[in-house]
Amino acid sequence: MRNFILFGVLVISVLRGAEALAVPDEIEVYTDDINAPGEFAVESHINYAITGTQMPAYPGQMPSNHVLQITPEFSYGLTKSLEAGLYVPFAFASEGNSYFNDFRARLKYIAPRQGEEKLFYGLNLEAGSAPLRTSPSSPLMEFRPIIGYRAEQWLLSFNPILSIALANNASNQPQFAPSLKWTHSANNEVYAGLEYYGEYGAWNNVLPENQLSHTVYAVVDVATHALEANFGIGHGFVNAADAWVVKAIVALPFK
Repeated sequence: MRNFILFGVLVISVLRGAEALAVPDEIEVYTDDINAPGEFAVESHINYAITGTQMPAYPGQMPSNHVLQITPEFSYGLTKSLEAGLYVPFAFASEGNSYFNDFRARLKYIAPRQGEEKLFYGLNLEAGSAPLRTSPSSPLMEFRPIIGYRAEQWLLSFNPILSIALANNASNQPQFAPSLKWTHSANNEVYAGLEYYGEYGAWNNVLPENQLSHTVYAVVDVATHALEANFGIGHGFVNAADAWVVKAIVALPFK
């Protein structure tokens, strides 16, 4: 299975394209999960727009309708509180073309906790470039605070994200995109709940209510000795670009 995934990445990495996406290649609310020091892991982020945008929002964008995105994420535990990661996103359009969407790197910090402390907090910093087909501005940086609460059967995590365009000609203010995760479990292996993703515009000038974007996912998280995965189906509300999206995140830890 691992050799098949690596082979697929090598094959599609030579393919390029020239348009853009509305659905992000990574649909995830960050929690307190972090690799142990020296632990290497690979996560595959997979999402598909069942009913997405059909018209470009700007010249050069590729509408997301019926686009499949697969993004391997490689991560390594530097310390007990610090983890480095690298995203390698690919997209597959409905007409059969495949696209490589540049690289992004990240650094994630989760504050140490004492004993049975249930509250957690941290920060994820992400930077990288993006082709015109996925973003009108490049390079980009993301600041993602992580604030949450984890109990035996409950998980709540909030990410008040700020995205910043770093291009010299970019005049956009930092964009505010909050996300929230709430799940519950009757055991320690399967959790079910909701994830929320919003797009609120500039952080210092939030859009009017009728222009905000809201997407809610029904999700299931599975964590066993053999599998760590997140599955979800999401519906966009109000001004959301995509009406229906399915997603999955499958993790392969190597200790």
